[in-house]
Amino acid sequence: MRNRTVITVLIAATFFLPKALWCQPPDSSVTEQVFVSPPSGLNAFDTPSDHAQSLSLEWELSPDDGGGADNVTWYRILRSESAEGEFTVIDEVPAGETEYTDRGITEGTSYYYGIVAVAPGGMSEMVGAGPAVAVQNWFSRDRANLMVIAIILVFAITYYIYLSTTGRELYIRKIAGLEAVNEAVGRATEMGRPILFVPGIQDMDNVQTVAGVAILGHIAQRTATYETQLEVPVSRSITMSVGRETVKQAYLEAGRPDLYNDDMVHYITDEQFGYVAAVDGIMVREKPAACFYLGAFFAESLILAETGNSIGAIQVAGTAMPTQLPFFVAACDYTLIGEELFAASAYLTEDKKMKGSLKGQDAGKAVAMLFVLLGVGLGTLAVITGSGAVQSAYDFILSFFSVN
Repeated sequence: MRNRTVITVLIAATFFLPKALWCQPPDSSVTEQVFVSPPSGLNAFDTPSDHAQSLSLEWELSPDDGGGADNVTWYRILRSESAEGEFTVIDEVPAGETEYTDRGITEGTSYYYGIVAVAPGGMSEMVGAGPAVAVQNWFSRDRANLMVIAIILVFAITYYIYLSTTGRELYIRKIAGLEAVNEAVGRATEMGRPILFVPGIQDMDNVQTVAGVAILGHIAQRTATYETQLEVPVSRSITMSVGRETVKQAYLEAGRPDLYNDDMVHYITDEQFGYVAAVDGIMVREKPAACFYLGAFFAESLILAETGNSIGAIQVAGTAMPTQLPFFVAACDYTLIGEELFAASAYLTEDKKMKGSLKGQDAGKAVAMLFVLLGVGLGTLAVITGSGAVQSAYDFILSFFSVN
């Protein structure tokens, strides 16, 4: 009886199971595999003017990308460090793209690239290219504008230095704060009171401190000539050493080395407000007739200027710190603004080469201002008229002065 039941089940499975399987609906997740044509002309090369930071790829679209086919959905980018090595996927770009920049590379390493076109049902064969190596460039074409600007400046400076050294008198506008130096020294001499000079609170690695110490040399020559007491408190030890040598040389050139002593330039402290408190104490006790603040300053600028104002001193300040200029302008008699501080040494010393250099820099700035005005005019005209030619000229000037 049992054998008969088994035979019956087997017969039923033989006749009915294949039909049942055949009658099952197809799996909707299985689609017909579609192969696409690969892209062509893959080229891998070093990206120009990028300081060896990337490699660039270019290729031609697959015949199935666009043109009515539209089978390609994206392109898959692969990379390897050897032609026979295993290629790994580094990125994917949408259909229609023909360029790619690989920024995840190491300078000096050879790379091989591959690209495949991907469709919903499959992908093309891989097209390869390489090797490509990222190297430093001797010339950055993206910064050619800086080279042109530098050439203009160098030519202008060289030309005006030549004119100055050949005896041509160059016009440099008067700077009121520097014109008042002799007046301030003369007033202090008549009153029998000292002159206070503060070269900022930064070290000698700050260009404003260097400019301040250069002006100190000129003022020291005047105090040596008039036999006026000079007080130079500093907040950096190196500034003290440089200041002492500058003042000593000034007294030597003035023919009065006997009047010099190291205590003229003395160190107080590196601490910002401790230094300011000490300088304020010197002002209140000795009541200098003239105070010079020339260098880099921060929150202490108004404290110094207000104390000097309270004792009735002539005050000449100068800094390139934009946040401190309003306080000096409000509390001091004269203020050197920004580049006037750096031009002061050339202005005071009457050195022909320095004056020529100063004049050449002004000429270079005038050329830059001319281009700025031209760009503003063209930009405005392009908006008003809608002219494509004017817009192109404006874009050229804008790109010329942009730094990448």
